[in-house]
Amino acid sequence: MKTEIVVVGGGPAGMMAAGTAAQNGAEVLLLEKNEQLGKKLLITGKGRCNLTNDCSIERMIENFPETGSFLYSALYTFPNHQLRNFFAELGVPTKVERGDRVFPESDSARDVVDALKGYLKDKGVEIRLKTAVNEILVEEGAVKGVMDRDGNSYLADKVVFTPGGASYPTTGSSGDGYEMLETVGHRIKSIKPSLVPLQAKEGWVASLEGLTLKNVEAGLYLNEEEIDSEFGELLFTDDGVSGPIVLTLSRDVVSRLGEGSLKLKIDLKPALDEQTLDNRLQRDFEKYSRKQFKNSLGDLLPSKLIPVIVDLVSIPADKKVNQITVEERRELMQLVKELEVTIIGTKGLRQAIVTKGGVMIDEIDPQTMESKLVSDLYLAGEVIDIDAYTGGFNLQAAFSTGYLAGINVVD
Repeated sequence: MKTEIVVVGGGPAGMMAAGTAAQNGAEVLLLEKNEQLGKKLLITGKGRCNLTNDCSIERMIENFPETGSFLYSALYTFPNHQLRNFFAELGVPTKVERGDRVFPESDSARDVVDALKGYLKDKGVEIRLKTAVNEILVEEGAVKGVMDRDGNSYLADKVVFTPGGASYPTTGSSGDGYEMLETVGHRIKSIKPSLVPLQAKEGWVASLEGLTLKNVEAGLYLNEEEIDSEFGELLFTDDGVSGPIVLTLSRDVVSRLGEGSLKLKIDLKPALDEQTLDNRLQRDFEKYSRKQFKNSLGDLLPSKLIPVIVDLVSIPADKKVNQITVEERRELMQLVKELEVTIIGTKGLRQAIVTKGGVMIDEIDPQTMESKLVSDLYLAGEVIDIDAYTGGFNLQAAFSTGYLAGINVVD
């Protein structure tokens, strides 16, 4: 069969590219390997879907540390406010939360996916599910279509290739798109997990599994020198740490693993300076002067965290509070301000939110998203070497690059 435009991949970039091309008059066929569109999109933001960020475009570009300049055209052509208007017109109004993160008012990723599906249907996009593409067809330097695993060819004047990255492979983004692009001549920057939970050396983290700490500050240190820090929410897992601030810091961890000792230093009470915290401890110790130390921290710390803190300081657990020395109290104060977690690795791509690495950006025209190596082949989304910090930036990049490909693929 032959069509004008074939779009490979039904994620945010692919759906946006397909709908935009069809809206501009093209005949579009969208091929998706899963049994449904937007499978990975459904789980983003814990099912709430952090669509974009309400910051300036300049700041958004800064959140793509290595590749932000490549996205200049895409983000200015289809910026965050236009994305919000797009979804509002589809019946999905949005709201802004802490950190300028934008979510649907309904807090439902399902509403986002359903709106995109309705958009595709309205624009006349033909959709084929359970169709796994495994080859890009190229003749004399120009794309001619794609072939699926069953040997069926889908010939087209132009192809928009949006297979996703390699993170969360159970959602379909298994990384096979990189192999197909390598076959037609593209270079792939090494694939690593990004925005990913971190693994810790300390065994005590397992006892805190499921504990969420809000309003804490975590500093990332390489060989005792601070690289970065984040304020917000942190979650303990069975073998390490996760949560929004950890996912943001993980981007630096991925690139620094193997360079030396990596540690997170967690300030459990960042709103209190050392003197204020020491005064607070003195008041608590006066209040519970006759109790054992292990029973005196309930006003200061979550109950699940107390046994760990008690175990980490040199104060005997059963020591009477009124017998604790000034030096011991200050040791406790220092621990509360600087709880150390030694980072030994990251979770793999199976648990990464996005993929770090992908098609080299110098092989793609940033004005159009067309491949510089294969004419009439357009690339968008996570398959490209673009990844940002957490906060809605990665999804905005997917929608913006998809949109840019969608308008340029139409003659």
